[in-house]
Amino acid sequence: MGLKLSFELSDRDLHYFREALRQSRHAVRDAEELEIIDAVRHVLEEIRSNEPLPDFVAERIPQLELLIQMLADEDWQLPNSDREQLLAMFVYFSDPEDILPDHIPVIGYLDDVIIIELVTREMQHVRQAYDDFRSFRRKFDDEHGNNIDGAIRRDRLDRKRQQLHQRMKRRSKLGKTGIW
Repeated sequence: MGLKLSFELSDRDLHYFREALRQSRHAVRDAEELEIIDAVRHVLEEIRSNEPLPDFVAERIPQLELLIQMLADEDWQLPNSDREQLLAMFVYFSDPEDILPDHIPVIGYLDDVIIIELVTREMQHVRQAYDDFRSFRRKFDDEHGNNIDGAIRRDRLDRKRQQLHQRMKRRSKLGKTGIW
């Protein structure tokens, strides 16, 4: 039998997490993107080696993997502001001595989970657009296979990406939560 715990983050709590993310975001500006991605992948491997994981951690690993994939997808070309936001989250997540040190059993990743939730909620329109882009690309490739000129494929993907980038910008402006 599970136990459900709920808590509400006050404005003061959110401010605390925003500050932690801002510090990570500042660090991102001087860091190599590939190094950050490698570091977060290493942390994920380390976390997986400690299975069984608490569910609240295990449930977020696929989210992180999708965000890494979205960042690294050359066809998608994630806008710079969104890249910075993800990289800041990855820097925070990769830091074992963040607000709650990761080596503390069970709760060591609680702050990381909160950060992941804040960023994924802030970027929900980006994630939805990326999901739509991946579906479009998969369908396009299934329909055309290798029988289409690479330039035509690039053009179609570029047009779809531009449409989805515009859509996510509009939606993000309308639903801005003010995490940053």
